Amino acid sequence: MSKRDYYEALGVPKTASKEEIRKAYRKLSKQFHPDLNKEAGAEDKFKEITEAFEVLNDENKRAQYDQYGHADPNQGFGGFGGGGSADGFGFEDIFSTFFGGGGGRRRDPNAPRKGDDLQYTMTIDFMEAVFGKETEIEVPREEECDTCDGSGAKKGTPVNTCTNCGGSGQISVTQNTPLGQMVNRRTCPQCQGTGKIIPEKCSTCHGAGRVTKRKKIKVTIPAGVDNGQQLRVNGQGEAGVNGGPSGDLYIVFRVKDHERFIREEDDIYLEVPMTFPQMALGDELEVPTVHGNVKLKIPAGTQTGTNFRLRGKGIKNVHGHGTGDQHVIVKVITPKKMTEKQKELLREFASIEGNSPDEYSSTFFDKIKRTIKGD
Repeated sequence: MSKRDYYEALGVPKTASKEEIRKAYRKLSKQFHPDLNKEAGAEDKFKEITEAFEVLNDENKRAQYDQYGHADPNQGFGGFGGGGSADGFGFEDIFSTFFGGGGGRRRDPNAPRKGDDLQYTMTIDFMEAVFGKETEIEVPREEECDTCDGSGAKKGTPVNTCTNCGGSGQISVTQNTPLGQMVNRRTCPQCQGTGKIIPEKCSTCHGAGRVTKRKKIKVTIPAGVDNGQQLRVNGQGEAGVNGGPSGDLYIVFRVKDHERFIREEDDIYLEVPMTFPQMALGDELEVPTVHGNVKLKIPAGTQTGTNFRLRGKGIKNVHGHGTGDQHVIVKVITPKKMTEKQKELLREFASIEGNSPDEYSSTFFDKIKRTIKGD
């Protein structure tokens, strides 16, 4: 019976990259491995995909196969033998990952390791985000146990090396397969991967060597920080393991909305209501900004929705790239209740509305303004 095309066996196109070939092999070898799949034909399928992988994962063998196919007598498609590898990628790497070993390389459980990073969400007011502030937060984090100095053992008692794994934290399990011996690394069940045995555990941390404490940390909120931005505080995460450095603390900011100001990046928007006479005749307003009140002159004939820019009255950029502006948007407000005098003046205005603007005498507008103000 003729052999099936290797690319077809792995389910990849002839243009597949080496990584795509590896991924396909990992998936199929897990599916058809004889130790996992007891169905009829699984073992033959496993041998087929293994042979295909050995060839296609090797650049020279793949080039020969692409040129000659199965007919080339110099390919040497004899299989891996006793756990060999192509391009440094062997059975031990593959099946250790699949069956619990986590890869071919051993990690020393007693080597120094950096502590985990932490995340803390801080809710601040709008003005605190604009100008920044110094504050103090309390963060729960794991630290070295003071009672046992991180050893996990009762004071004055020893910490022994695990005899089951020799202190490596892993054990090797050898399995015989039709293709040779497979070595699978697993976490040592006796020491749970620590490489240590503690006969008498510390009464404070119960052998963990670490306890959870609430740590007070001083934080400087940078001026101009925006909602969703984060601040890294170096070395304020979880304590390191075996003398390793501490992790970092990431503070994520949540900024409350302001009752009047709306922020867009470093600019601030403010909507200001005005009466029709104010916009028609012009006025001078006192407008609030985050930096204090400022006077804003509204020219006569201003239309509703007009945007006045107050340069430099916005928010300082958190990275130091200048300061934003404040945009004042004026909107005309239609009165819901009017006196008879006001109604009379508006009817008079409406009666001459068809005339040209030059015919609107300043005296008439002055009369409207005095009436609305109650003069």
